[in-house]
Amino acid sequence: MKKRKLAAIFASTLLVAAVALTGCGGDKDSQQASQPSEDGEKITIVFSHNQPVDSPEGVGAQAMVDKLYELLGEDRISVELYPAQQRGNLREQAEATQMGDINITMQPVSTVTPFVDDIKVIDFPYLLPADREKIFEVLDGDLGREALDRLEQGQFKGLGFWFEGYKLFTTKDKEIHSPADFQGMKIRIMESPLLKAQYENWGAIATPIAYNELYSALEQGTVDGEENPIQTIVLNNYHEVQGEIIQSYHGTMTYILMANLDWFNSLPEDVQEAIVEAEAYGREESRKAYAEKEQEYLDVVKNAEGVHYYELTDEEIEAFKATVQPVYDSQTAGSEWQADFVQRLQDAFAAL
Repeated sequence: MKKRKLAAIFASTLLVAAVALTGCGGDKDSQQASQPSEDGEKITIVFSHNQPVDSPEGVGAQAMVDKLYELLGEDRISVELYPAQQRGNLREQAEATQMGDINITMQPVSTVTPFVDDIKVIDFPYLLPADREKIFEVLDGDLGREALDRLEQGQFKGLGFWFEGYKLFTTKDKEIHSPADFQGMKIRIMESPLLKAQYENWGAIATPIAYNELYSALEQGTVDGEENPIQTIVLNNYHEVQGEIIQSYHGTMTYILMANLDWFNSLPEDVQEAIVEAEAYGREESRKAYAEKEQEYLDVVKNAEGVHYYELTDEEIEAFKATVQPVYDSQTAGSEWQADFVQRLQDAFAAL
């Protein structure tokens, strides 16, 4: 009896230690804790993203988690959801997912591009149409799946594209109506060769700055402007330090929901299927939340004191579109797949 009690105490101690290490996250013990075991032990899923819990991304992520529990049950899985960059900045989360310390993450295309260059095609200026339903139809279909499959080059399992709105130009005090208006301006970008080429093509000085440092950079005048969807502008109060907000439809803030490839492939088949189903559900819930919130965000900036909001005219948009071909040519040089895929995307959208 005494031996059994000692064994039970020892086992309980190990369990408590394992749970504590899982909660800390980011270390090898956390990575091990998230691996499925052969004896049916509960699977811990570490899931990170960048936005607040009440953002459309946050709503969608929580919906995905709830669906996973509905499909698999709390006795089968435990999901640790870390919003608002709790597991590091954007690049750090992508790196941790690549290494397996994070199992699932949601990151912008531009953040993933340094790991898998092919995925940058989704960010090409004026490639995606100013009609979100057309974007959904194409990116949720075979062409989108083909692009997501390219992520395996970087040790990621691409699960879906999450649409978080069209990116707008914002500047401190300069109106933008043509590419020439960007001449000499310092524009903050995410760390992306494509975005660098895009703004340099328009004569701007492209300046990479981390997301969590952007408000200060705008406030202090380190950069003159930036690009982001309306919800990011409002949730981060960029309109407090940017007087011009321009709806341009030049690109979207497209997120990728992705998992560590080896981890995903090691899961039981029914768990993989549940993750795929839950991701699709969360993606739709995120899109619904964005559609419901978009006008509210627009109203905030339209009614903000000292802010001038306007939309580029069709003629101004055409002037921007006329300048982007050199970016396409330089960014697809050396990649037959990228050049061909961009053309097939353009054809798919034109067919709609």
